[in-house]
Amino acid sequence: MLGFKSFRGARILLTGIELMHMIVKGQTKCARGTHPSAADQFYDLVT
Repeated sequence: MLGFKSFRGARILLTGIELMHMIVKGQTKCARGTHPSAADQFYDLVT
């Protein structure tokens, strides 16, 4: 494995991985009051 070029890059990647784990586990709060799918929650984050 080549590793990370910078600490910032590693931090950003690991934050994204942890965020996806939280979405899958249902540990995020939704403003709509419903329980959207993991894909819908991710789409809301990137738009």
